[in-house]
Amino acid sequence: MAKKKISNLSDLGGFVFSTNKEEDFSNLNDDKNENLQNNEQYLEAHFSNKGRGGKTVTVIKGFVGSETDLKTLGKLLKQKCGVGGSVKDGEIIIQGNYRDKIITILEKQAYHVKRVGG
Repeated sequence: MAKKKISNLSDLGGFVFSTNKEEDFSNLNDDKNENLQNNEQYLEAHFSNKGRGGKTVTVIKGFVGSETDLKTLGKLLKQKCGVGGSVKDGEIIIQGNYRDKIITILEKQAYHVKRVGG
């Protein structure tokens, strides 16, 4: 397999080497997941069946916060709807078309929720 030729620094994917021993890199590893209050969160409730073998799902996008808080919210929604689902790539995926029920649940938790799509 031929190697891809690198023509500029952006081809490195944001990874740059430095030989400067005096450079302070300690601030680069800071975790910047700030936790917003529920009433400051603006979530989107999507309905989708593309790429899932025709199965319908409800996708919640736009959560800002830690991964554990996202998983906790996903668990709450799955329990309230009585269905399965998962949390992937910063999105909550709930099996089935429970968008209206999820919007009601999230609004009771003081989230701002926008219904997106059909």
